[in-house]
Amino acid sequence: MADHPELAAKLQELDHELEEGDITQKGYEKRRTVLLSQYLGPEETNQLQQQLRLHSVVDSEDSGSRSASLAALSYRNAPSLDLPRAESAHGMSNPSSGRSSEYMAYPPSQVGRFQEKQLGIRTNSLQRQPSHGSETFLPRPQTPEYGYSRDGTMVGSNFAFNPDSQPQQGYDAPTYGSPGEIEMSRQSTMLEAHQGYFSDFTGQQMQDNGDAYGGPNRYSTGDAFSPTVAIPPPMMSQSDLPAGAVIESQLPLEPRDLPFNVFDPHNPNTLMSKFDNIGAVLRHRGRVQPRQPAFWVLDSRGKETASIAWEKVCSRAEKVAKVIRDKSNLYRGDRVALVYRDTEIIEFVVALLGCFIAGVVAVPINSVDDYQKLILLLTTTQAHLALTTDNNLKAFHRDISQNRLKWPSGVEWWKTNEFGSYHPKKHDDTPPLQVPEVAYIEFSRAPTGDLRGVVLSHRTIMHQMACISAGISTIPAGEASSDTFSAGLRDRNGNFIASPPKSSPTEIILSYLDPRESAGMILGVLYAVYGGHTTVWIEPKTYETPGLYAHLLSKYKATIMVADYPGLKRAAYNYQQDPMATRNFKKNAEPSFASVKICFIDTLTVDCEFHEILGDRWLRPMRNPRARDVIAPMLCLPEHGGMIISVRDWLGGEERMGCPLSMEEEESDEEEKKPEDPSVVNGYTSLIGGGTTKKTDQKKSRNELTEVLLDKEALKMNEVVVIAMGEEANKRANEPGTMRVGAFGYPLPDATLAVVDPETNLLCSPYSIGEIWVDSPSLSGGFWQLQKHTETIFHARPYRFVEGSPTPQLLELEFLRTGLLGFIVDGKIFVLGLYEDRIRQRVEWVEHGVFEAEHRYFFVQHLVVSIMKTVPKVFDCSAFDAHVNGEYLPIILIETQSASTTPTNPGGPPQQLDIQFLDSLSERCIEVLYQEHHLRVYCVMITAPNTLPRVVKNGRREIGNMLCRKEFDNGCLSCVHVKFGVESAVQNLALGDDPAGGIWSPVASMARQNYLIMQDKQYSGVDHREVVIDDRTSTPLNQFSNIHDLMQWRVSRQSEELSYCTIDGRGKEGKGINWKKFDLKVAAVAMYLKNKVKVQVGDKLLLMYTHSEEFVFAVHACFCLGVVAIPMAPIDQNRLNEDAPALLHIISDFRVKAILVNTEVDHVLKLKQVSQHLKQSAVILKVNMPNTYNTTKPPKQSTGCREHGLTMRPAWVQPGYPVLIWTFWTPDQRRIAVQLGHNTIMALCKVQKETCQMTSTRPVLGCVRSTIGLGFVHTCLMGIFLAAPTYLVSPVDFAQNPNILFQTLSRYKIKDAYATSQMLDHAMAHGAGKAMAMHELKNLMIATDGRPRADVYSRVRLHFAPASLDRTAINTVYSHVLNPMVASRSYMCIEPIELHLDMNALRRGLIMPVDPDTELHALLVQDSGMVPVSTQIAIVNPETNQLCLVGEYGEIWVQSEANAHCFYGSKEPLDAERFNGRTVDGDPNVRYVRTGDLGFLHNVTRPIGPGGAPVDMQVLFVLGSIGDTFEVNGLNHFSMDIESSVERCHRNILPGGCAVFQAGGLVVVVVEIFRRNFLAAMVPVIVNAILNEHQLVIDIVAFVIKGDFHRSRLGEKQRGKILAGWVTRKMRTIAQYSIRDPNGEDNQITEVAEPGMMQGRTSTGTFRNSMQAGSFRGSMQGGSMLGVNAQMQNLQLQTGGAQELQGQPQTNFAPPAGISEMPAQRYPESIPELAATTTNSSHTYQRDGSDDTPTESRKEFLSELGDGRDHGGMAYYSPGDRRSGFDDDTQQSNQHQQYGASGLVTSPLPTILRPGVNPDEAGPPEPHYGNKPFLNAPHDDNGGQFNFNDDEITPLAGDRWTLPSQRHSDYSEQPSGGLRVANAHSGDEEEWAQDALMHMNFAGSGPDKMSRLD
Repeated sequence: MADHPELAAKLQELDHELEEGDITQKGYEKRRTVLLSQYLGPEETNQLQQQLRLHSVVDSEDSGSRSASLAALSYRNAPSLDLPRAESAHGMSNPSSGRSSEYMAYPPSQVGRFQEKQLGIRTNSLQRQPSHGSETFLPRPQTPEYGYSRDGTMVGSNFAFNPDSQPQQGYDAPTYGSPGEIEMSRQSTMLEAHQGYFSDFTGQQMQDNGDAYGGPNRYSTGDAFSPTVAIPPPMMSQSDLPAGAVIESQLPLEPRDLPFNVFDPHNPNTLMSKFDNIGAVLRHRGRVQPRQPAFWVLDSRGKETASIAWEKVCSRAEKVAKVIRDKSNLYRGDRVALVYRDTEIIEFVVALLGCFIAGVVAVPINSVDDYQKLILLLTTTQAHLALTTDNNLKAFHRDISQNRLKWPSGVEWWKTNEFGSYHPKKHDDTPPLQVPEVAYIEFSRAPTGDLRGVVLSHRTIMHQMACISAGISTIPAGEASSDTFSAGLRDRNGNFIASPPKSSPTEIILSYLDPRESAGMILGVLYAVYGGHTTVWIEPKTYETPGLYAHLLSKYKATIMVADYPGLKRAAYNYQQDPMATRNFKKNAEPSFASVKICFIDTLTVDCEFHEILGDRWLRPMRNPRARDVIAPMLCLPEHGGMIISVRDWLGGEERMGCPLSMEEEESDEEEKKPEDPSVVNGYTSLIGGGTTKKTDQKKSRNELTEVLLDKEALKMNEVVVIAMGEEANKRANEPGTMRVGAFGYPLPDATLAVVDPETNLLCSPYSIGEIWVDSPSLSGGFWQLQKHTETIFHARPYRFVEGSPTPQLLELEFLRTGLLGFIVDGKIFVLGLYEDRIRQRVEWVEHGVFEAEHRYFFVQHLVVSIMKTVPKVFDCSAFDAHVNGEYLPIILIETQSASTTPTNPGGPPQQLDIQFLDSLSERCIEVLYQEHHLRVYCVMITAPNTLPRVVKNGRREIGNMLCRKEFDNGCLSCVHVKFGVESAVQNLALGDDPAGGIWSPVASMARQNYLIMQDKQYSGVDHREVVIDDRTSTPLNQFSNIHDLMQWRVSRQSEELSYCTIDGRGKEGKGINWKKFDLKVAAVAMYLKNKVKVQVGDKLLLMYTHSEEFVFAVHACFCLGVVAIPMAPIDQNRLNEDAPALLHIISDFRVKAILVNTEVDHVLKLKQVSQHLKQSAVILKVNMPNTYNTTKPPKQSTGCREHGLTMRPAWVQPGYPVLIWTFWTPDQRRIAVQLGHNTIMALCKVQKETCQMTSTRPVLGCVRSTIGLGFVHTCLMGIFLAAPTYLVSPVDFAQNPNILFQTLSRYKIKDAYATSQMLDHAMAHGAGKAMAMHELKNLMIATDGRPRADVYSRVRLHFAPASLDRTAINTVYSHVLNPMVASRSYMCIEPIELHLDMNALRRGLIMPVDPDTELHALLVQDSGMVPVSTQIAIVNPETNQLCLVGEYGEIWVQSEANAHCFYGSKEPLDAERFNGRTVDGDPNVRYVRTGDLGFLHNVTRPIGPGGAPVDMQVLFVLGSIGDTFEVNGLNHFSMDIESSVERCHRNILPGGCAVFQAGGLVVVVVEIFRRNFLAAMVPVIVNAILNEHQLVIDIVAFVIKGDFHRSRLGEKQRGKILAGWVTRKMRTIAQYSIRDPNGEDNQITEVAEPGMMQGRTSTGTFRNSMQAGSFRGSMQGGSMLGVNAQMQNLQLQTGGAQELQGQPQTNFAPPAGISEMPAQRYPESIPELAATTTNSSHTYQRDGSDDTPTESRKEFLSELGDGRDHGGMAYYSPGDRRSGFDDDTQQSNQHQQYGASGLVTSPLPTILRPGVNPDEAGPPEPHYGNKPFLNAPHDDNGGQFNFNDDEITPLAGDRWTLPSQRHSDYSEQPSGGLRVANAHSGDEEEWAQDALMHMNFAGSGPDKMSRLD
């Protein structure tokens, strides 16, 4: 049928039609005959027709191929076809006939595998087979209930338990029902009668439940992937692939085949091939050897607990089968679970064999105590019957009751120990065996811990048994023979010609392996039945008792030992330590191993050294004459059914494998002469070799365990270089650079074996390491219900290169991928370990000027041995590699008692960890592995003993390194200490074009320009609107110079129309105010201020109002009085620590005359808590609090403003005259004060009106942020400008009831509205707005001051879709402090434009859109819209002031009428530069405002024109503030992107709970976590996430517990506060980890100077961290670590885990690496982060006129200046104001505006890291700050400044990280271009070292307590 797939498909379709009733039975037969005649000849057709009618199963000939089982289970509902076979499995006259050596041949049967050409023995569906009606498996649908009576042996026994049929009375008192109580509904959950047996074997794959069953595919089906972790290996380059003509592939080894038939050991006349399955053999055993013991079970003391003879085994198994057939209502092939413990071997065997006889599929479930696994297996296999014992069932009841679990549904439980035996009546013959294809399903765990079931067929079992039996039968007896005729030769019937010495045909198998799975089951159970042997099973604990194991071997005269290395090692080493304990274990019974024929050792790797001990020092002293020949390591496949694929044998036939057998044996005088001639052991003579002597040695060597000595360095390159073999290998085993490896033997006789490259699936060349692929009839056909896994693992096909062809060709052979890595020498298999146990590492070098790179390979076992031998106090260890950033990084896991915190005394305190010891232990591991293996370790993680994930192997738990990798990736390892070796291990780090200068340097800029040489420059067009027409009056509005005059005109033209109206908290309208009344209200407030407050022109008034009409009146009153209005949100009584200093600073800095409030705010200010706090803070800051005036109810006026003479004077409307001050606050509460004049106010209104197409017909809404930006414009100005009514909704009301806002929008048909993302988040969280009709809202403006959040648009669109909100109405507005609408998406009529950017290019300053499907780490950005009217944007290089080209990003420069023109009161040259940006290569007459934000312009085309015409649009993308970036290695990183990566990497990290910054040249990550356990395990996850996505190695990871991470009232991160808290060590970090070794020779924490520092200006940074946060350019030169001495040890970072004790003072934690200890200072209660520090004005630092641009204040730690007199002044500085203090005599204000920064301030290195400074003389550092960081000048005790020595700024010897361009600073180099540095002039001796720690103001402002939402 395999030759006719079309026939099979058509027959299957025909069967389906018959089932569905589409055709009749007669029509079916007719069409089937026609189909068969079309594809087959007449004879074949007649034969098939006859078979189909008779429903014959198969003939007794065994087909033998494992693919037969797959075929049988693949074709659903196909008839069983038995096509003619070319050969039989056994007894072939010429086993090699039909075999070809050409491996490209087809079909694969031509290479000698046991191929069959039939579909298998599965019968047709029962519905279509009425002739099977007598079978007991048929359902009885006509019988609604079953009332079976039990036969005589079952009377009184309650063997069945069905939880589903029990009354619901709890599980404490269950009752048992009979099998007759099965509900009919159960039939529907089983395989229906019309479903073919095992059709779900490859049917439903349960792919949705991948986590529960199956897990990830070990190998990929597409590209070359690494197993288990699905990680692509390094791509092969052209140089890696040799030319096709020279590739020599090692072809698969041919099967040897059995040279004789296998007979029953107890009856030489019985051919075993006549038995089709083990059930038939069991019946044979019950008849032939009824009284012979079958199984002995011994306890841990060696006492016999149970035994059974073959007759009893057969009888009980028949009974189980009969009950299943009669009473289970199962079909043939249904699954039955076997739930037994390992000690219940007899019960298990009876149940297993009973299932075989009954024709159901057994599912052994070994984890009896693992409830979850039990449920999973029952569900996966759809088992509805479980066989167990009474004891197990009672234990289940107890556990399920205690743990409050549920019984598995739909499963009936039977107790087989109560079944009894089967006694057939005389006239009742034994029922015939009708078994399905599959015998049992063995579940095992993959190295990743995923459960997978392997399907094993009866045919597979019989083949395996035949091979094992043949191999054991040819083991030489070792006794002297009187006959020269070879004892191994047989006649053509398979009988021995010369009868071997008489011995018992029964083998005694002594095993302690688990008899329910793998090799323990195959040898201990199945082989015992097959050969009629006796199994003595002992508990694994037995070998722990010295002498007991040897005593049992002697007592039972075991001939076959089934063991593993741990057990044998324990027994052998016990004997070495105390031989007499073994010899005298029992008196008068000295142990003797003379009976042992062979010792099977279940293992994956051979231990040659132990074989010497085992043979010469245990077996031989115990009187075994063949001590070395007894040892037989056995290669099993525990993941694939435990089948044996290689073990030493004496079968011969190795000449037929097709591989060279040319090894030369060394002659040795020490060899023992065997009495038997080894040349005729198996009846074959060798054709290889010359003389007789040579031939004898050659023949003898083939049966020995071969050992080879390999070159260890060659192994790392996957090459096998044999240095010595055999005895010579043993003698030279201790030579350095060598490795001794032992062989298993030849492959199983019927196996085809190949060595394949696991990454490329190419056949390996000879003498190279690859994955072992094997094919044999003795192997399983696939996984249960995992079709993809089955195809890729069980039916893999390799490739090979053929000479003359450049492409590899696919072999037709199919193999099982074992996952074992090894090689073949002389036909024998050598295994080095599992694929998962191999570690890769990339090495790079330059040879002949050519860069070379390749991988080196290491095996975990070899690394473990090195560590265990050389590193003390290691309990256990393992290793794996993690694929990070395109390379494989080795990670070592160490278990040591030193990592345990278990109390020494029960109930006592936990032990404290010795961090220094753990650190030295880690360092020792790193050193050892590098010295012995040249492995550069990336990370060492230390845990307590027995805490790493384990896998169970033969009942013992061993570290599962793939489980460890899984836990490692999840950050869940129980790790208490971690140490990194990133300096040597991480290589794949990118460098920028100018690592020293950064991406804005001329070098890097030129490199980008050369790349983008044909591109245009980036600047937008401009839409000038000179004239703005009022739609009501058609009057040009530009003739009004100020808003007050326009308001007066509105009053005169439409006095009775509504101007303002407030919506209350219930959505009700307040009393509306018309224009006339509005004028009266403004006049009343103005006159009150003029008369009561006595304000003068130019006075500053602070307006602190809730969102109300009173606020609007006060603003316009200030306008008409000529005073400066400073709107400010109400003080928040819950955040007085921030708000009080903010208020006081504004009062002091702006010399505020009075505070205007309304009633609500007046009430808050008079609260005792608030008023006292303000008074105390004012005293500390020496601020005089002005009076507060409530303007809610001023004296009424009957006339308007003009009547009172409140008119505008011409001077007030001149440009530069301050009218309004907007105070913006960063999340860190740093103030930015922007001054607006009347011309700017009118321009703002003009841009709003024209861009948003606003008219007087639609009202305006004012809600949030009414004190600044667009919120102020909409609340106070736009209604007047448009002559439209303005509705006010209070943010407080909105917070309580978000529906109010959307109700107002809907009711008044507002077209344009302003909102914030936080406000919308709040509304969506409360489900607001869904029921409103919002189709009239055409422009919902969501303001953002940086990169738009990508999720806001999609979430808002989905949420408001039911409200009919147009998807194009949701628009982002890029709002800057200097222009509230730089760009807008308003009325673009398209959805946001999304780009995915290549992060690698982005770091270099380039914009490269990529496909997110191919680029995993692409950055998603959304556009911020187009430029509004009268606005132009240019993208400019911030250093060179040149326009950027399309394809790169730069600083956003804006030219607009609506730009603010200055910061209030600032006289900083830097600020003047910000408002006077002029491009070098653009129009010199255009003056831009520099935003400090990075972005780019992008052109898109959309079909939105008339008739779908394409329209070109130029949109702006904002990437973020320059202040939120930093540079490393000349690459630019955005902090928000790194933080996003960290926040996603681990579930223990809070959303938004990460801050990244630079401090002292270190990249620091501060992480906020939920739980504090095992933080060390999270560190590598964080480091890897950043390294993988950003190619950046961070320096320090610090953890804070939830709540200690500073956030603003809006939930934004306060990066500056976090930095300040971390630097000053005031933040409560619970653990801190250093990633880099500060003392390591490769560390990159270097101190550098920028060009131009000879003139006095200096800077601090690192080569690696070449850009300080917040600087446009941080030029970094190479430096040294001179001066790092023992004091650096004080910077050792503390770890978490058990030593993270609460309540400890923070002084217990050492300072961060690179940050010196801060002096103890007093902190004011209002600002806990800031210390009262000292200052001294006796020294002045001068700086040159360098043009480099700082965008951020940066912190520095200077040595103490002068005499350190404490001036006692506590100063708070914001970016908006720098002054020398608040002394009364200091009126001159040195104000400095920073922009765009978010607190990423940095500091240079501490004193101990400075070159040439004696730390002992430096004294404690004093915190200072400056506008631009500079190289810390070392100071002597007198405050004098040292000269810098050029020689000190040199790289360390061997520092390969430092580039030549960074190793010397050219001080004469003059930087050019860019912004001027503040205070750059040096002539006025201006003092700039101030007495504040941070250049920021930890003060706050904001609305009332509910305003966190706006």
